[in-house]
Formats: sequence, structure tokens, C-alpha cells
Amino acid sequence: MNRTRSAVFAALTLVAGSSCMALGAAPAGAATASVPCTVDYQVQNQWSTGFTAAVTVTNNGSAKSNWSLKWSYAGDQQVTGGWSAQIRQSGAAVTATNESYNGALASGGSVGFGFQGTYGGTNAVPATFTLDGVTCNVDDGSGGDDGGGGDNGGGATDPSGRVDNPYVDAKVYVNPEWSAHAAAEPGGSRVSGEPTAVWLDSIGTIDGVNGAMGLRDHLDTALTQKGSGELVVQLVIYDLPGRDCAALASNGELGPTDIDAYETQYIDPIASILSDPKYAGLRISTIVEPDSLPNLVTNAGGTDTTTEACTTMKANGNYEKGVSYALEKLGAIPNVYNYIDAAHHGWLGWDTNLDPAVQEFHKVATTNGASVDDVAGFIVNTANYSATTEPYFKVTDSVNGQTVRQSTWVDWNNYVDEQSYAQALRTKLVSAGFDSGTGMLIDTSRNGWGGSARPTGAGPLTSVDDYVNGGRIDRRIHVGNWCNQSGAGLGERPTTAPAAGIDAYVWAKPPGESDGSSTAIPNDEGKGFDRMCDPTYGGNARNGNNPTGALPDAPLAGHWFSAQFQQLMQNAYPPLP
Repeated sequence: MNRTRSAVFAALTLVAGSSCMALGAAPAGAATASVPCTVDYQVQNQWSTGFTAAVTVTNNGSAKSNWSLKWSYAGDQQVTGGWSAQIRQSGAAVTATNESYNGALASGGSVGFGFQGTYGGTNAVPATFTLDGVTCNVDDGSGGDDGGGGDNGGGATDPSGRVDNPYVDAKVYVNPEWSAHAAAEPGGSRVSGEPTAVWLDSIGTIDGVNGAMGLRDHLDTALTQKGSGELVVQLVIYDLPGRDCAALASNGELGPTDIDAYETQYIDPIASILSDPKYAGLRISTIVEPDSLPNLVTNAGGTDTTTEACTTMKANGNYEKGVSYALEKLGAIPNVYNYIDAAHHGWLGWDTNLDPAVQEFHKVATTNGASVDDVAGFIVNTANYSATTEPYFKVTDSVNGQTVRQSTWVDWNNYVDEQSYAQALRTKLVSAGFDSGTGMLIDTSRNGWGGSARPTGAGPLTSVDDYVNGGRIDRRIHVGNWCNQSGAGLGERPTTAPAAGIDAYVWAKPPGESDGSSTAIPNDEGKGFDRMCDPTYGGNARNGNNPTGALPDAPLAGHWFSAQFQQLMQNAYPPLP
């Protein structure tokens, strides 16, 4: 496929000066007619630490009775008050919704609001705006002139019927099995309607295990949820030979050499079902093999994090063969969008890891029959806890002459949160040969870090460690801790096109499903006991020999963990109603 993003950004006006910055609307005419909405964002007054801004939204789609505009800041801007809209901010993400008196927005109509805020450093105009989930200032493919390339496109299509970002202007499938678990918990009805991914983590899950829904059951239910609109179904493809070579909690059913079984008994049946014309109207977002390729980069030889199992998988090539096969088979289906797992900033954020990872991703996407055209994008933070954004410190900050990269927490990493990591990774991927329309997903299911432990401002300037530890949203003991983390909370709710280059925030890991058991539990699921899930364990090289921060009394990976779900709701950020 060719994921060209037809946009009108080239026609936008960006005016910078001492008193005015504006992101102008597209010029009138044919191009404007194919832009679903336009946003005029103007900084009217600006001083050393603050500014006021006026925003005008024009709706070119169908009439609305209520509206919600979203954007994200690249810097540390903070909205402190506003008028003619209800404005809330979480990290860098801002949402403005109508007041009771200005919710009506006719087709072709406009509405304006304003606010005041603070900033440090630069005060750049946001790169992307979405109105009710639809990206503004971007050609939606309905006709008119092509205004040039963009990087966070909307619903433009190519001749195959693919859209640039499958999440734009679409609902996302609510897994009824997860929803029932959530609704059965006290207070769980507040989130039980959120969309979560379906994990196909064994051959048996394709038809259903122990009375659970199979793939066709989910797709048939999705058709009902779809109605007359568009709907995305999120599937996690997760059954490689020798799966999870650097961990034990999520080991799988296939041995290191079982590549033929993976291809013929797992990927082929999934591809056959997804190819059924009955499901051609669904948009299928596949998250391809979490943790697999990143393990080949960091844990397969020559470092203190090396494991024998990862060394074996690198030597036999079956991770690469399996992922390439999945990309090629699934990518050939017009309504399937493959997103390759790209770990998280606390794993690959150092250039010594990230650059080899990009090379590995490109290799796998261009061998064994696969093509970069089979890749819609990448996903970061899958089933992990790294903060989407860190609002109170940046990687460029310094304290007493020391950069935050020298802090124990950051440990010379080039990134401190997932959004900056995802955007930088995307730039490197495009430079390496992936399509310029490549999009990123961020799993925000468990990275909210709200509750009483959440910082409300920057840390003290007494030392670089005090500054980082006092202000960081991510409250883990170490960024390498990954199993059932104590203190974690639900993160941003699933959101379409929240920032430049980001296709969506998603809940890939269903909240409330365990990462692994805190003690050894005999099972027939191929899942081992990983000491990183044991709250009494003192750690290893991957987490700097720190305590694990894991919750006690956890069940096997993928099983419902009520205590964790209750904690996630309690510490949700944004908070639950």
C-alpha cells in the first residue's frame, strides 16, 4: 500500500512575531471543501513567561450540537484559564469543549474561544488539531486540490481503499469479554465502555478457548457495533516461536524452531478469517508481536542483559521470519493496518539501541516477502507503564550545570516519555525508508500515574536527581520495571490523532489483565514464573538491581487481577468521574 497523506499544510500560514503567531485556515476553494475542519490559532499577546491566545474553529462537515477540540503542545505550555470553552489539560494534551451556549456548530459555521497560559523556552503553535476525533487542516480525500505532504493525516484514501489513519472518523471495538470483567468491578462501569485490544496469544484463541469468543465471534460482534459508520478492531498478534525470550511470564506455546507451525497454524488461519469479504467493511489494526524485535536488539548478545533464549532466536532467525511473514500475509488484506511493536523509551531510547532497532525494523519489513507497504506504523509502550508525556521536566533541562540525562532515573537516555520517543522514532523510520505517512500508536492503558503520589510541579533544584525524582509523573522505582506495577493508574482514554505523527492513543493492554504471577503457578498455557513479578525480588541488570515494584498475589499473565484494576481506577489520570 502507499500511505500517502494528502494534506493542505503547505497552504497554511504560519506567522511568527513579537505579538502574533497564527496557524491559519486553508484558502477558500476546492481544497477547502475537502478539509473537514480548520483551526485558526493565534497568540495575541506574549511576554517572558505567559501568553494569551484566540482560537477559531470552522466546521466543514455535518452540523454538530456539541464539539470537542484537541491539540498537544511540543513545549511546556500550561493553560491557566479560558473563556467561551471548557478547557482542561493533561500533560501536553489539551481538550476544549463547548459551553452550554455555543455547542451548536453548523456546517460551514465557526466558533471562537480564548485562553491564557504560561510557557518556558519557546511557545510553538501546536502542529495538529482534531475536532471530535477528525484531524483539521488536512485534506480528507473527498476531493479538491492536493496541498502537499503532511505528517499526521486524516482520512485520505489510496486506490486500494486504505485510509492514512484508520482511527480517524471511526469508533473502536469494545471487547465485550473485557467490558464484562470491568463492569463487574465496583465502579468499573466508568470505563467498561472503553475500547481495548483482543489478544490472540495462542493458536486456540483463533477459535476460542474454554468457551471464550474466537476471532470470528469478535468480528461478528464488531459488525454489530459498527452500524453505519466506521469501526476499528484492534488485534494483538502474539504467538511467535520462542516468544518473550527475555522474560518468562508470557512465554508461549511454540518452541524456538516451530516457525512452520506459526505460519501455517497461526498466521494463515488469521489471514483467512480477516480476508472474508464479510469483514471487508471493518478496519483491522494489528499490533504485531510485542517485545520480539526489540529483544533481538538488546538481549541477544554482548551485554549484561543477554539471555540464552534471545541469543538462540537471533541465531535461528525465526523472530524475523515470523514477523516478516505476518506483515506480508496480513498486509495483503486491504482493510488491515499492521503496527509493529517498538518497545518503549526506557528500553530503546538510547541512540545505541534506537538506531540498530530502526535498522532491524527495516530489515524485517523488506525481507522474506514483506514490504514497507505492509506497515501502517509502529506502537510504543505496549503493556508498559511509561508516561505519555512528562510535563514537569524535559530531557534538555539542566540543574546546577548537570543535564537531566545525568540523573539516575534518566541514565543518559535521549527521551523521558513515550510521545517524544515515538515522534523521534517515526522521524528515524521515515529516514530509513518507511513511508512518510507512517503513524504511531501509544498504549496509554496503564500510564496515567494519578492519585495522591502524582507531582503537581517540578522537583526541587537541589540536585539533578531531586529535580527529576520530585517532578516525574512515572513513579516506578526504575524505568525497567514492567510487571503489575504498584501505584499505576489508567492513562489517557483512547483518542484519535492526539499529536503530530501519532495515529492514536490506544488501550492495547486491557486494564486489569495481569502481566504475570507473583509466585510460581503450574499451568498448561506455557507461562513461566518471572521473578520481576515477585514483589520480594531485588532485581537484575535490566532494572539496575532495584526492587521490582510489583503487586503481590497476582495471577498468571492475561488472567483477571481485580486488585490491580481497582488500583488503576483509583490512580487514573485524567481522573475518573
